[in-house]
Amino acid sequence: MDFNAVRMFVSVAQTGSLSAAAERLDIPLATLSRRIRELEQQLKVQLLERSVRGTKLTDSGIRLYEHASRGIEALVEGELAVLNDQTRLKGRLRLSLPPSFEPWWEVLAAFQRQYPQVQVSVHTGARRIDLIEDGVDVALRVGMISHETMVARHLITYRHVLVASPALIEQRGVPVSVEALHDYPCGVFTQGRQGVWQLGDKAITPEAILSTNDYAHLRSRALAGDLVTELPPFLAATAIHEGTLQAVLPDHPLPEQQINLLYPSHRHPSAIVRAYLAFAQGYVEYLANVSSTNR
Repeated sequence: MDFNAVRMFVSVAQTGSLSAAAERLDIPLATLSRRIRELEQQLKVQLLERSVRGTKLTDSGIRLYEHASRGIEALVEGELAVLNDQTRLKGRLRLSLPPSFEPWWEVLAAFQRQYPQVQVSVHTGARRIDLIEDGVDVALRVGMISHETMVARHLITYRHVLVASPALIEQRGVPVSVEALHDYPCGVFTQGRQGVWQLGDKAITPEAILSTNDYAHLRSRALAGDLVTELPPFLAATAIHEGTLQAVLPDHPLPEQQINLLYPSHRHPSAIVRAYLAFAQGYVEYLANVSSTNR
């Protein structure tokens, strides 16, 4: 069996298309297609089902991939061990991030400083993309995960915080109850549904003067003294520390949120994906330790 052809087949299985695999391996698409056909002829089975939307593994292809990917990844790991220099990792990493997720910008910058030959492509949007069809290696998702075809690596759990500017509080007074928020101008984060705040054991549907799916917009209006709103802690922490925003009803906390990194379960993660997952986990744990030490 031709080892190079098997390696090309594994790359097609991992990327989900012939063109993406050709780009990853830096070889002409025609060459890749020819080598895969020759491998199928040698084995006398069809390994891939080709269509305009990409490629899917046949049953024979799945069986070959399950065995071949482990061997190839072991060889890659052996090569990395011999080189003993992870900065030699080279290739493209395709990621998906939520909009305005500023803390992750520094994570990606630090990752590329450690792995300077890894090119990072980031898709940012509110729409939940299909990792396979959109060619994404790893997606960062906020919230509970229930996708059976994805592997979720939990990073951190946190809570949003309700905030307002000192000017608005001085003008309207400090809200003394959840129900009192009906008397305040509010801004809510929403993606088509009516915004609801679950504050402790009480839920409220505020009369929103602004509804948007952009937390940066809500922060701007809160800083201007226009409204009360909820923000992720990374968007509120600096302003609270500087006194330009203050927490509202801190004894009625918003629900916990989870951050997870997702990647397809049927793909054995590449060396670059494994390096990214490990780096992100370590970076988040480091920041959490620093934060707890500085309290």
